[in-house]
Amino acid sequence: MITSKDNKWIKAFRAGLQGSGPSGDEAIAVEGPKLIDDALRAGLEAEALLVSESGEAAAQRILLAASATDYGISPSRILRTTDKLFAAAAGTETPQGVAAMFRQPSIQLQNVLGEGAAALVLVLVGVQDPGNVGTAVRSAEAFGATGVIAVRGTADPWSPKATRASAGSALRLPVLRRLAVAEAIAQLKKSKVKIVATASDASTPSLTETDELFSGATALFIGSEGNGLPSEVIQSADATIAIPMAGAIESLNAGVAASILLYEAARQRRAGKM
Repeated sequence: MITSKDNKWIKAFRAGLQGSGPSGDEAIAVEGPKLIDDALRAGLEAEALLVSESGEAAAQRILLAASATDYGISPSRILRTTDKLFAAAAGTETPQGVAAMFRQPSIQLQNVLGEGAAALVLVLVGVQDPGNVGTAVRSAEAFGATGVIAVRGTADPWSPKATRASAGSALRLPVLRRLAVAEAIAQLKKSKVKIVATASDASTPSLTETDELFSGATALFIGSEGNGLPSEVIQSADATIAIPMAGAIESLNAGVAASILLYEAARQRRAGKM
Protein backbone atom coordinates (compact mmCIF):
# COMPACT_ATOMS: atom_id res chain seq x y z
CA MET A 1 0.00 0.00 0.00
CA ILE A 2 1.50 3.31 -1.11
CA THR A 3 0.77 5.96 1.50
CA SER A 4 3.17 8.77 0.60
CA LYS A 5 2.50 11.50 -1.99
CA ASP A 6 6.26 11.53 -2.61
CA ASN A 7 6.34 7.92 -3.80
CA LYS A 8 7.95 7.74 -7.26
CA TRP A 9 4.97 5.94 -8.76
CA ILE A 10 2.45 8.41 -7.38
CA LYS A 11 4.57 11.20 -8.85
CA ALA A 12 4.79 9.40 -12.20
CA PHE A 13 1.04 8.81 -12.38
CA ARG A 14 0.30 12.39 -11.35
CA ALA A 15 2.58 13.73 -14.07
CA GLY A 16 1.08 11.42 -16.67
CA LEU A 17 -2.59 11.80 -15.79
CA GLN A 18 -2.42 15.57 -15.39
CA GLY A 19 0.06 16.30 -18.17
CA SER A 20 -0.14 17.16 -21.86
CA GLY A 21 1.06 13.82 -23.20
CA PRO A 22 4.17 11.64 -22.97
CA SER A 23 7.56 13.12 -23.87
CA GLY A 24 10.25 11.01 -25.45
CA ASP A 25 9.73 7.39 -24.48
CA GLU A 26 7.52 8.15 -21.47
CA ALA A 27 4.55 5.88 -20.92
CA ILE A 28 0.99 6.71 -21.96
CA ALA A 29 -1.08 7.39 -18.83
CA VAL A 30 -4.66 6.10 -18.98
CA GLU A 31 -7.38 6.47 -16.35
CA GLY A 32 -10.58 4.49 -15.89
CA PRO A 33 -11.49 0.84 -16.58
CA LYS A 34 -12.94 1.48 -20.06
CA LEU A 35 -9.82 3.14 -21.47
CA ILE A 36 -7.51 0.65 -19.77
CA ASP A 37 -9.48 -2.18 -21.34
CA ASP A 38 -9.30 -0.42 -24.73
CA ALA A 39 -5.52 -0.17 -24.41
CA LEU A 40 -5.20 -3.84 -23.49
CA ARG A 41 -7.42 -4.91 -26.39
CA ALA A 42 -5.32 -2.73 -28.71
CA GLY A 43 -2.27 -4.80 -27.72
CA LEU A 44 -0.47 -2.13 -25.71
CA GLU A 45 1.95 -3.32 -23.04
CA ALA A 46 1.09 -2.24 -19.49
CA GLU A 47 3.99 -1.00 -17.39
CA ALA A 48 2.03 -0.46 -14.16
CA LEU A 49 -1.48 -0.50 -12.74
CA LEU A 50 -2.46 1.87 -9.91
CA VAL A 51 -5.47 0.82 -7.82
CA SER A 52 -7.25 2.77 -5.10
CA GLU A 53 -9.18 1.21 -2.23
CA SER A 54 -12.47 1.78 -4.04
CA GLY A 55 -11.10 0.53 -7.35
CA GLU A 56 -10.48 -3.10 -6.35
CA ALA A 57 -13.49 -4.55 -8.19
CA ALA A 58 -12.57 -2.77 -11.41
CA ALA A 59 -8.94 -3.85 -10.98
CA GLN A 60 -9.90 -7.51 -10.79
CA ARG A 61 -11.77 -7.25 -14.09
CA ILE A 62 -8.78 -5.49 -15.66
CA LEU A 63 -6.36 -8.14 -14.43
CA LEU A 64 -8.59 -10.87 -15.84
CA ALA A 65 -8.61 -9.13 -19.23
CA ALA A 66 -4.84 -8.56 -19.05
CA SER A 67 -4.21 -12.26 -18.39
CA ALA A 68 -5.58 -13.02 -21.86
CA THR A 69 -3.11 -10.66 -23.60
CA ASP A 70 0.44 -11.30 -24.76
CA TYR A 71 1.96 -9.14 -22.01
CA GLY A 72 -0.30 -9.31 -18.96
CA ILE A 73 0.59 -7.11 -15.99
CA SER A 74 3.49 -8.05 -13.72
CA PRO A 75 2.37 -8.62 -10.09
CA SER A 76 5.23 -6.38 -8.97
CA ARG A 77 3.70 -3.52 -10.96
CA ILE A 78 0.21 -3.77 -9.46
CA LEU A 79 0.34 -0.81 -7.09
CA ARG A 80 -2.25 -0.05 -4.44
CA THR A 81 -2.88 3.26 -2.71
CA THR A 82 -5.50 5.17 -0.76
CA ASP A 83 -8.50 6.87 -2.34
CA LYS A 84 -7.10 10.22 -1.23
CA LEU A 85 -3.71 9.75 -2.90
CA PHE A 86 -5.31 8.33 -6.02
CA ALA A 87 -7.59 11.36 -6.30
CA ALA A 88 -4.59 13.67 -5.94
CA ALA A 89 -2.84 11.89 -8.82
CA ALA A 90 -5.90 11.52 -11.06
CA GLY A 91 -6.75 13.80 -13.94
CA THR A 92 -10.54 13.64 -13.55
CA GLU A 93 -12.91 15.19 -11.02
CA THR A 94 -14.55 11.86 -10.22
CA PRO A 95 -11.82 9.20 -10.32
CA GLN A 96 -12.86 5.60 -10.93
CA GLY A 97 -10.06 4.12 -8.85
CA VAL A 98 -7.86 2.56 -11.53
CA ALA A 99 -5.16 3.98 -13.80
CA ALA A 100 -2.41 2.43 -15.89
CA MET A 101 0.81 3.28 -17.67
CA PHE A 102 1.33 1.76 -21.13
CA ARG A 103 4.48 1.52 -23.19
CA GLN A 104 4.29 3.60 -26.35
CA PRO A 105 3.76 1.48 -29.49
CA SER A 106 6.28 1.97 -32.27
CA ILE A 107 4.40 3.78 -35.06
CA GLN A 108 5.87 4.44 -38.51
CA LEU A 109 4.25 6.04 -41.56
CA GLN A 110 3.54 2.61 -43.04
CA ASN A 111 1.40 1.76 -40.01
CA VAL A 112 -0.64 4.91 -40.60
CA LEU A 113 -1.04 4.16 -44.32
CA GLY A 114 -2.23 0.60 -43.78
CA GLU A 115 -2.41 -1.18 -47.12
CA GLY A 116 -1.37 1.96 -48.95
CA ALA A 117 -3.75 2.08 -51.92
CA ALA A 118 -6.75 2.44 -49.60
CA ALA A 119 -5.06 4.79 -47.15
CA LEU A 120 -7.13 7.56 -45.58
CA VAL A 121 -4.99 9.58 -43.20
CA LEU A 122 -6.14 12.43 -40.99
CA VAL A 123 -3.39 15.04 -40.52
CA LEU A 124 -3.88 17.56 -37.71
CA VAL A 125 -1.86 20.78 -37.98
CA GLY A 126 -1.73 23.20 -35.06
CA VAL A 127 -4.94 21.95 -33.44
CA GLN A 128 -4.19 22.89 -29.86
CA ASP A 129 -7.39 21.93 -28.03
CA PRO A 130 -7.07 18.31 -26.85
CA GLY A 131 -10.86 17.92 -26.94
CA ASN A 132 -10.92 18.78 -30.65
CA VAL A 133 -8.00 16.44 -31.28
CA GLY A 134 -9.74 13.60 -29.48
CA THR A 135 -13.01 14.24 -31.34
CA ALA A 136 -11.20 14.23 -34.68
CA VAL A 137 -9.37 10.98 -33.88
CA ARG A 138 -12.64 9.36 -32.77
CA SER A 139 -14.27 10.35 -36.08
CA ALA A 140 -11.23 9.09 -37.96
CA GLU A 141 -11.75 5.61 -36.55
CA ALA A 142 -15.53 5.78 -37.02
CA PHE A 143 -15.27 6.65 -40.71
CA GLY A 144 -12.55 4.20 -41.65
CA ALA A 145 -9.34 6.22 -41.59
CA THR A 146 -6.22 4.08 -41.57
CA GLY A 147 -4.35 6.38 -39.19
CA VAL A 148 -3.66 9.86 -37.86
CA ILE A 149 -0.67 12.20 -38.04
CA ALA A 150 -0.48 14.92 -35.36
CA VAL A 151 2.23 17.32 -36.49
CA ARG A 152 4.39 19.32 -34.13
CA GLY A 153 2.38 22.05 -32.41
CA THR A 154 -0.78 19.95 -32.24
CA ALA A 155 -2.13 18.76 -28.89
CA ASP A 156 -0.91 15.24 -28.20
CA PRO A 157 -3.54 12.58 -29.09
CA TRP A 158 -2.07 10.51 -26.22
CA SER A 159 -2.64 13.24 -23.65
CA PRO A 160 -5.25 12.24 -21.04
CA LYS A 161 -7.85 14.79 -22.21
CA ALA A 162 -7.47 13.87 -25.89
CA THR A 163 -7.57 10.15 -25.16
CA ARG A 164 -10.79 10.56 -23.18
CA ALA A 165 -12.33 12.73 -25.91
CA SER A 166 -11.41 10.06 -28.46
CA ALA A 167 -13.28 7.42 -26.43
CA GLY A 168 -10.22 5.18 -26.78
CA SER A 169 -9.74 5.64 -30.55
CA ALA A 170 -6.32 7.21 -29.92
CA LEU A 171 -5.24 3.92 -28.35
CA ARG A 172 -6.59 1.75 -31.16
CA LEU A 173 -5.78 3.75 -34.29
CA PRO A 174 -2.15 4.15 -35.48
CA VAL A 175 -1.09 7.66 -34.43
CA LEU A 176 2.14 9.25 -35.65
CA ARG A 177 3.08 12.23 -33.48
CA ARG A 178 5.26 15.33 -33.60
CA LEU A 179 6.46 15.30 -37.18
CA ALA A 180 7.30 18.69 -38.64
CA VAL A 181 4.75 19.83 -41.23
CA ALA A 182 7.35 19.76 -44.01
CA GLU A 183 8.41 16.23 -43.07
CA ALA A 184 4.82 14.98 -43.05
CA ILE A 185 4.20 16.46 -46.50
CA ALA A 186 7.44 15.02 -47.89
CA GLN A 187 6.79 11.53 -46.55
CA LEU A 188 3.22 11.48 -47.83
CA LYS A 189 4.23 12.67 -51.29
CA LYS A 190 7.03 10.10 -51.42
CA SER A 191 4.40 7.44 -50.67
CA LYS A 192 2.21 8.85 -53.49
CA VAL A 193 -0.57 9.92 -51.13
CA LYS A 194 -2.86 12.69 -52.39
CA ILE A 195 -2.93 15.72 -50.09
CA VAL A 196 -6.31 17.38 -49.55
CA ALA A 197 -6.23 20.64 -47.60
CA THR A 198 -9.15 22.43 -45.97
CA ALA A 199 -9.60 26.17 -46.48
CA SER A 200 -12.29 28.79 -45.94
CA ASP A 201 -11.39 31.08 -48.84
CA ALA A 202 -14.38 32.01 -51.01
CA SER A 203 -12.59 30.73 -54.12
CA THR A 204 -12.03 27.26 -52.67
CA PRO A 205 -14.23 24.55 -54.23
CA SER A 206 -17.11 23.55 -51.99
CA LEU A 207 -17.50 20.03 -50.68
CA THR A 208 -20.75 19.84 -52.66
CA GLU A 209 -18.82 20.25 -55.92
CA THR A 210 -16.68 17.14 -55.54
CA ASP A 211 -17.43 13.53 -56.37
CA GLU A 212 -14.18 11.57 -56.24
CA LEU A 213 -11.95 13.83 -54.17
CA PHE A 214 -11.18 11.10 -51.63
CA SER A 215 -10.63 8.21 -54.04
CA GLY A 216 -7.27 6.49 -53.75
CA ALA A 217 -4.70 7.03 -51.04
CA THR A 218 -5.55 10.38 -49.43
CA ALA A 219 -4.34 12.53 -46.55
CA LEU A 220 -6.84 15.06 -45.20
CA PHE A 221 -5.16 18.08 -43.59
CA ILE A 222 -7.11 19.95 -40.88
CA GLY A 223 -5.82 23.19 -39.36
CA SER A 224 -6.77 25.16 -36.28
CA GLU A 225 -10.00 27.16 -36.15
CA GLY A 226 -8.15 30.42 -35.61
CA ASN A 227 -5.29 30.11 -38.08
CA GLY A 228 -6.29 27.43 -40.55
CA LEU A 229 -3.54 25.61 -42.42
CA PRO A 230 -0.11 27.15 -43.03
CA SER A 231 0.70 28.31 -46.56
CA GLU A 232 3.19 25.48 -47.11
CA VAL A 233 0.35 22.96 -46.80
CA ILE A 234 -1.95 24.88 -49.16
CA GLN A 235 0.82 25.26 -51.72
CA SER A 236 1.74 21.57 -51.53
CA ALA A 237 -1.85 20.29 -51.66
CA ASP A 238 -3.18 18.35 -54.63
CA ALA A 239 -6.62 19.75 -53.85
CA THR A 240 -8.27 22.20 -51.46
CA ILE A 241 -11.81 21.97 -50.16
CA ALA A 242 -14.24 24.10 -48.17
CA ILE A 243 -17.27 23.10 -46.13
CA PRO A 244 -20.32 25.13 -47.24
CA MET A 245 -21.85 27.10 -44.35
CA ALA A 246 -24.82 29.43 -44.01
CA GLY A 247 -25.19 32.71 -42.18
CA ALA A 248 -22.33 34.60 -40.61
CA ILE A 249 -20.37 31.52 -39.53
CA GLU A 250 -16.82 31.73 -40.84
CA SER A 251 -15.41 28.45 -39.53
CA LEU A 252 -16.11 25.29 -37.58
CA ASN A 253 -13.95 23.94 -34.80
CA ALA A 254 -11.39 21.42 -35.95
CA GLY A 255 -13.17 18.42 -34.44
CA VAL A 256 -16.44 19.18 -36.23
CA ALA A 257 -14.74 20.02 -39.53
CA ALA A 258 -12.73 16.80 -39.46
CA SER A 259 -15.84 14.76 -38.68
CA ILE A 260 -17.81 16.22 -41.61
CA LEU A 261 -14.99 15.70 -44.09
CA LEU A 262 -14.20 12.18 -42.88
CA TYR A 263 -17.87 11.26 -43.25
CA GLU A 264 -17.82 12.62 -46.81
CA ALA A 265 -14.65 10.65 -47.52
CA ALA A 266 -16.32 7.47 -46.31
CA ARG A 267 -19.46 8.22 -48.38
CA GLN A 268 -17.47 8.82 -51.56
CA ARG A 269 -15.45 5.66 -51.05
CA ARG A 270 -18.55 3.55 -50.53
CA ALA A 271 -20.16 5.06 -53.62
CA GLY A 272 -17.03 4.37 -55.67
CA LYS A 273 -17.24 0.65 -54.89
CA MET A 274 -20.85 0.33 -56.00
